[in-house]
Amino acid sequence: MAKVIVGMSGGVDSAVTAYLLKKAGYDVVGVTLRTWQSDDGAESRCCEIDDARESANIIGVPYHVFNCTSEFENKVIKPFTDDYMRGFTPNPCVICNREVKWERLLYYANALDAKYIATGHYAAVVKLENGRYTVKKASHAEKDQTYMLYRLSQEELSRTVMPLADYSKDEVRSVAEKIGLKVAAKPDSQEICFVPEGHYADFIIKNTGVTPAEGDFVDETGKVLGRHRGIINYTVGQRKGLGIALGRPAYVKKICADKNEIVLGASDETGCRAIVCSSLNFLSIEEPPIGESFEAFVKVRYRHPGIRATVEKTDADRVRIVFSEPVRAAAPGQSAVFYDEDDCVVGGGIITEVEFE
Repeated sequence: MAKVIVGMSGGVDSAVTAYLLKKAGYDVVGVTLRTWQSDDGAESRCCEIDDARESANIIGVPYHVFNCTSEFENKVIKPFTDDYMRGFTPNPCVICNREVKWERLLYYANALDAKYIATGHYAAVVKLENGRYTVKKASHAEKDQTYMLYRLSQEELSRTVMPLADYSKDEVRSVAEKIGLKVAAKPDSQEICFVPEGHYADFIIKNTGVTPAEGDFVDETGKVLGRHRGIINYTVGQRKGLGIALGRPAYVKKICADKNEIVLGASDETGCRAIVCSSLNFLSIEEPPIGESFEAFVKVRYRHPGIRATVEKTDADRVRIVFSEPVRAAAPGQSAVFYDEDDCVVGGGIITEVEFE
C-alpha cells in the first residue's frame, strides 16, 4: 500500500478525501498545516485543527499538525498586503498552494516516507501523452478549482492525488454523513482564510500600520468626480460601495497607485480586449519560445467562464493575451489561466497590464 499524506483543513472535502483513499487501500496519514491564527486565537478556515483531528479519529488514520505560520506570513500575507497597497488585486490562495501547502506537504511526505500527497480540491491530476502533468476541470463545473492550481510544478503534480474530481458537493456531504463525520454539514468558506470577515482594508491597515491616503475618483479624461477613501478599499470591476453618487452606474476601471487616483467608467467602458501577464507557469506544455502563440480559453478570475483568446509569448516572462470578445473586470494582480479544448490547464500567469478598447 502506498503511503499518502492528506492535507486536512478541518472541512468536509479533505476529510472525505482521507476516507476515500483509505477505502481504496492507501496507507493514509492526515496532516494539518497551521498557517494563520488571529489575535483572539481563532484559526484560519484552512487549518481548523480540532475538526480535522476529530475527522481523522473517526476515519481511523494517524494525524499530525505542523506549524507553517512563518512561511505563510512571508510568502502569502506580506505579498497580499504589498499588492493591495500598489493598487493590485491579489489572489493569495493561488500563491499559498504552490509556495506553502504543496511545498510543506511534500516536505513532510518525504520525512514520513510517503509517496504521495492528496488534497480535497475539485480537480483531476492527469498525465498527458507528452509526458507532462496538468490538472483537468472537475466534472461539476460549479465546484471546479483548477484555477487555483495552475502554479504547481511538474514534480508536485507527479506526486499529487485528488480523488474528488468526479464528485459533486452534495455527494461529498452524503459520504461524510454516512460515515458519521461531524463536518458533513459544515458550510464552505467564501472568504480568504486569514480575512474571515472579508474586510480586506481593515486587515491591511492593522497588519501594516499604514492608512492609505484619500484621493480622487476621476473619469478617463482626468476629470475629478469625487473623493475615494484610499485605494486598498477598491478593486477593478467594483460597483457597490464606492461611496460616490453620479446619477448613473459607475465601475472601477483602473487603480492608479502612482497618482492615488481611481478611474471610474460606465459598464461599456470597462471591457478590455487584451492583457499582459508575467510570473508564468506552464503545465500541459513546455514554456513556448518568444514569438510563439497559441489559442486557448482564458479565465481572468475564479468565477470567470473563460473566453477564447490568442496567447503570445512576447518576452522571457511575459505573454500578451488578445481576447475574441471584450472581458470585464480583468484586474492586475489576479491570475489569467489558460485552458485547452479538453478542459486541461495549459498554464497561466499574473495580470500586470490591462489594455482597454
